[in-house]
Order: sequence, then structure tokens, then C-alpha cells
Amino acid sequence: MKAVIMAGGFGTRLRPLTNNIPKPMIPMANKPIMEHIVELLKEHGITEMVSLLYFQPEVIEGYFRDGSDFGVKMSYVTPGEDYGTAGSVKNAEAFLRESFLIISGDLLTDFDLRTAIRFHRERGALATIVLTRVENPLQYGVVIADEEGRINRFLEKPTWSEVFSDTVNTGIYILEPEALDFVPAKREFDFSKDLFPLLLQEGQALYGYVAPGYWKDVGDLFEYRLAHRDILSGLVKVKMPGRKVGEIDKDIWLDEGCRVDFTAALRGSVLIGKNSRVEANTRIANSVIGDGCIIEEGASITDSILWDRVYVGRGAILKENVVGRGSEIKAYARLFEGALISDNCKIGEASIVKANVKVWPHKVVEDGATLAASLVWGERWSKSIFGAHGVVGLANIEISPEFAAKLGASFGASLREGAIVRTSRDHHKISRMINRAIICGLLSAGLDVHDFRVTPIPVVRYKMGVQGAVGGVHVRKSPYDPELIDIKFFDERGLDLPSGKEKSVERLFFREDFRRASVEGTGRLSFPEHGIEYYHEGLLHFVKKDLIRQARLKVVIDYSYGSSSTIFPPVLGELGCEVIALNAYMDESKITKTTEEFQRSWKQLSEIVRILGADLGIMMDTGAEKIFLVDEKGDVVPDDLALALVSLLVLKTHDKGAIGVPVTASSVLDDLARGYGFRVIRTKTAPKALMEAATQEGMIFVGDGVGGFVFPGFQPAFDGMLATLKILEMLAATEARLHQLLRSVPERFILKAQIPCPWEFKGTIMRRLIEDTQGEQVELIDGVKVFYGSDWVILYPDQDKPLFNVIAEAAERSRAEELLSRFKEKVRSWQQEAA
Repeated sequence: MKAVIMAGGFGTRLRPLTNNIPKPMIPMANKPIMEHIVELLKEHGITEMVSLLYFQPEVIEGYFRDGSDFGVKMSYVTPGEDYGTAGSVKNAEAFLRESFLIISGDLLTDFDLRTAIRFHRERGALATIVLTRVENPLQYGVVIADEEGRINRFLEKPTWSEVFSDTVNTGIYILEPEALDFVPAKREFDFSKDLFPLLLQEGQALYGYVAPGYWKDVGDLFEYRLAHRDILSGLVKVKMPGRKVGEIDKDIWLDEGCRVDFTAALRGSVLIGKNSRVEANTRIANSVIGDGCIIEEGASITDSILWDRVYVGRGAILKENVVGRGSEIKAYARLFEGALISDNCKIGEASIVKANVKVWPHKVVEDGATLAASLVWGERWSKSIFGAHGVVGLANIEISPEFAAKLGASFGASLREGAIVRTSRDHHKISRMINRAIICGLLSAGLDVHDFRVTPIPVVRYKMGVQGAVGGVHVRKSPYDPELIDIKFFDERGLDLPSGKEKSVERLFFREDFRRASVEGTGRLSFPEHGIEYYHEGLLHFVKKDLIRQARLKVVIDYSYGSSSTIFPPVLGELGCEVIALNAYMDESKITKTTEEFQRSWKQLSEIVRILGADLGIMMDTGAEKIFLVDEKGDVVPDDLALALVSLLVLKTHDKGAIGVPVTASSVLDDLARGYGFRVIRTKTAPKALMEAATQEGMIFVGDGVGGFVFPGFQPAFDGMLATLKILEMLAATEARLHQLLRSVPERFILKAQIPCPWEFKGTIMRRLIEDTQGEQVELIDGVKVFYGSDWVILYPDQDKPLFNVIAEAAERSRAEELLSRFKEKVRSWQQEAA
């Protein structure tokens, strides 16, 4: 008798374990589950087999080849289409000229197949279904047969009201070749749904044999773990790899080449695969360890299955987990019950993966991170939700509606119940979706929400606390990457959340114990009518309107398709400016710009300013936080120079005080400020640090050197619309233009570079840098800034990316190039040594 092995399944319910291999090839006690079926067939005298393949057929053919390594003869049939179970067998009809047995390649069973075949022959059956009895028959085909075993009723996957038996179809069939005459060729046709009901209807000899023994359909991840438990406890008879080293209270199987330290505690039943190494003081109970694994000292593994080449670091704890091939579980990481780690993942040191979370292939959970939701599409899960620019992630993948609702609830739970939170967004549809999810989370925590809908960020920040709000959220599509979304959170001052507050929100998010309001305590959602008018009035009250009107400046403004185009034109109209507006409408497809597109827009603006003879060109970013300048000659003003020119205007038009700039800003600013009796206060480069500096007493102006300007008297946050008005006011007051002011700015050369650097090496590089610059004049505000007289170089690690920033400034270009090159080479050589 031949056997047909049904080996074409996708294993959808076993994903992500079956992402890279067909279901019959998933390991079961360190060998493919289909290999157990081949051994069962051989044990019962069936050595000629035909495997029906469909999904990734080359994986199965490459493993079993012609079957000779397993003592059988193996043939393969791969249909071009999915013909269903019976249709697939019909497709292999040329191989089946005698009685044959059909069995699934992803079952686990120890049925006595010889007895089932004898039953079939004794009854003279055309088809025999091998049956078993189960406690819950809902997911199987239920069968009723008479005393002789002849089937008289059959129902595929019934409801409880239709359960008339606990005897179910196991997917093992014995057929005569004539049974295939009832199966149409090249058509989808199924055994349970089509062929067997047809045979019953035709009165054919359809029998059922109730087989004693073990049987399990390994259909999902829970059943997969359960099947391993049954193997280890001896409930199913399978051929285990390696030699058994049994003691009174445990069964241990050790495969060839494995090494187990004598201090390792193995409890219950344990299988250790080929060439695996188990180090001192480990604890392993009721688990399967694959081939080539390394279990380091002090690790604890309970009720788990590790596939081949898994590394488990010192002190890591695994409980009821499955870990895929080539994955690394770093030292002191902890996997809670039911967590699944797919192939080639890295779970960082001291990180936590919560219960029942699935990590899909090739993902990274960073050191110290807590993963509470399945990581499917994004590449990395960080230990922090917040970065330098708020919460940033892949739209609808890392930042999904579920994530956003939970984040909103966490933020809401960090605030007092019944308080007001402002929300707003840009005009992209993905932002609308995520904003609404955040609103749901806030409402669920008992917060009232004032939704400003499509509104520029500065409007939402403006005098937030004065109007009763204790916080705010703005959602936008990233202006830099079309796949990313940004979520910005504000405190009652309208500033980015302080680090301590961010940590509080993160703790609530990861612990998942945030407050839930009662039915009557759920928050209210409203849409304020006068928020924009309030901001509008504030702008006009803050600037010197008459001075701007009298100057009658001609300005070209590129609104970059942002929502400021609906708010700012009326303000400029009241100030009597002649304005030429570009891209003054909202277009969600134009929110994100590549570097090339940005430069092209800036150049286009410069040409229009030159042609029209305008006094100034302004390109506003989509969120209306930053502006980029073109002078009256139509020349683009680089960011560093723009900071110097606007600072000079501030120095000329304001009383003595302080200006705030990042530590990376040019020393030209110190020279300029000194001449006007101003102080320069340097801060970290992060936007949050600059805005915090804006709250300091005596601070007149803050600039970030990349288009962001803050005038704290209005609000201590970046505001492109206010910055535009203040520049117009200061130009009017000085009766100067930007190009005219250039001669007042000393020339110095600033060069910048970025060097890729893995996250794990950043600390090492910083240490080496400190050691290398001992004895030098250094400043440690942000990174390490090294002074060489009036020249300097600064190195600091990027907060959000695996790289180092290097900036050098000198009076001569050649000197700046030499400093930049020297420190770039230092970073590269230190990385090579660390690796």
C-alpha cells in the first residue's frame, strides 16, 4: 500500500512560526513534524509515499529528497493551483493504482495504521475514514456510524446544537483507486465537504474506523506547545532523537555532541539537541532545546520550545515560550507566558516581553524595553516610546489605532480626572484616524477633550494653561518621511512634555494599569469655536502693527500646503503687507518633502523673490513651526546664517537680555552679542531643551539653527507665524534688509558630518572621547565640545538614530575640514576596536 502525505498547507494559524517554512516542516521534538509521519508510516509497513506539495515545495523536497535517507521511497506532486484536498489527490492519480492511505503531514499521532487498513479491507470499503473521540468536536467533522462502522451521517465543523457525536474525522483516509472516479479533475474538491457527502448520497461503502491512541491536529500555537508537552510526558509514542538518560523522576534525551554542565538542573522531561551547550547553574524543565543552541549560566527555561541555533543569555527567564531559529535572548531578558519569538529576532538585555505577545521574524527589542503588544511590521521596539521629537513611528504599523488609543489613555491617566486636554492634527487622513484613536483613549480616562481638528501646532500651544487646558496632543504626518507619523505631547505651558512626565506616561503604558473612568465619568468631546481667533488677536497685540504697516514690505510666502494658509493671510492683510502667497492651500499628498524637494522649493522661492523684487522670502514648514529665509537679492539664507541674522536683528531692536542657542551654534553669535551687551546661553540640541531655555527670566530670543525661532514674550515655543511677523517688525525698525546685514556678520566656516554607529557602541565612543580629550578645553552640555582657541569641534550621539553627529567650526575652511576629518577617523577607529 502507498501513502499520500498532504503537505501543502500554509499553516496560517501557526504564523509567525510558518512565515519562512511550510507547516509540515515546523520542528516537533527537534525534527520536522512530517518526519514523524514518515516514521509512523514506515513502522506500519508503508514505504512508498507521494507528498502533495503547494506552499514552499522546495523546502520539503530539499529535506526528504528521494526518501532513501529515511528508508522510504518518496515522490512529489506539486499542482499549479489549489484544487482542495480531494482535488489534489486526484491530481496525483497516476501514482495511485492500488489501495492507498492519505494522511496529513502536520498531524501528531501514534495510531496503529495496520489495524485501520485491515478494517478497511475486511469491510470491502471504497473509503474508510479513521476516526477518534475528542472532548470538543466543534472544529472537526463529526461522524456517526452503525455497529459495523458504516457511516450514515456526516457533518463538517458543526455548531453545538448540531453536535450529535464526539467521534470526529482525523484527516486520515484509506481509499480504493475507484473512489477518485467521483472527484472531478482540475477542480477544487474537498474530502469532507464534497467527496464524503457525495459517497453517502450515492450509497457507496463509506466506513469509519475509531482508532485508539493519540491524535492531535497541531493547528495553532497553543496546540503546538501542548503537543510538545504530550511528547515529553510520554502520552504519544514518537521516535525521540538522541539517547535517553533517564532517572527516577525525569526523562532526559541528549543528542550527539551536546554538552551539559554538571551543575545544570534538568527537571521533568528535557530534550537537548545536537551540539547544544548548557552552561553552569541553568534550570531547564519540561522543555525542548534545538540543535546548536547556547544556554548561558543562570538561565531558566520552563515548558518552552527552542528551535535551532537559539542563544539564551545569562540569567534570562523563559516560561511557556516558543523561540524561532537563530534568535537571541540576551542576558536577564524575561519572556512571560505564551510569548512567541520568531526566527532571527534579538531580544535585548534586561528587556521584557509580556504574556502572549508575538514577535515576528527579524525584529529587535532594544535593551531594557518592555514589549506589551505584538511586534509585526516595524523593525524595532525601543525601551522608550518618546524620542527627541515626541512619539514617532511607522504610520498604521508601529503607530496603529490600538497603540494610539492606549497611548491616549496612558497620557490621560497621568492627568487629573475631569481636566481638559487640547487635541489637533494636520490635514492628512492618517492623522485624522490616529487623532481620533487618541481622543478615545483620553475620554476613557475621564478627560474632557477640546479638539481643534486641523490646526497649526503653534495655535494649539498658545496660552494653553490660561484657557484651562492641562495638556495637549498634536498628530501629524512626518514632514521628513512619508511612512512615519509624529505625535507631539504638550504640558499646560504649551511646551513639549518634560522627561519626567514622559517617563510617567511610559510606565503607565507598559504596566497597562491606567485609570478607566466610570460610565458617567467618561470625558466629553467638544470643538472650540474661538481658539484660532484668540491666537489671531494675540499675534496682532504682540507685534508693533503700525511699524510694520508703515514699512509696506513686499513679502513672498510659501505655505508648503499647510494649514497656516487658512490662518495667517488675514493677519498679514491687517498689517498692510504686500504678500505673494505660494502653495496656499492644503494638500495631504504634499505634507512630506524629500531633501531634494525641499531644496527645489527653496530655490523656486528664491527665484520668485528675485524676479518680483520682494524685500523677503519666507518658506514655512507644514506645521508652521519653522521658517526658511530668502534675502532681498533672492539668495537662499542657510540655516546657520539665518540664526545669526535674526539674532543680530534682535540685538539691534531689543533691550539687553539673553539669547538662547544650541551648543552647536556658531561662535559668531557670542561675538555679536558681546557688542550689544547681551548674554548667550547655550543649551542641548533637543527642541525640548531650547523651549525650556525660553522660559528663563530675561530670555529675549531662542533659535535652534534649523529654522526654528522662539520669542518667549509671546509663547516659549517655536512659532513660524510669529517669527515671520517679528522679522518684518525688526526689518522695519532697522530700515535694513537681510542681505545688507551680512557685512555685520563675521565669516566663519562650519562643516557637518554624520557617522553610522550601532546603538551598543555609543557609550563606548563617548567614554573614549572623554579619555582622548583629557587636558583639552572641553564643554559637556550635549556630547563633547572641544575648543582649540576660537575653533572647535563637537561630537554627540543622535537620540533617535544609530549615528554620531560631528560639527567643526574654524576661521579657515581648511582648518574646519582638518578637525572634522580627524574626529571622524577617531570615531571609526574606536568602533572597530569595540567590535
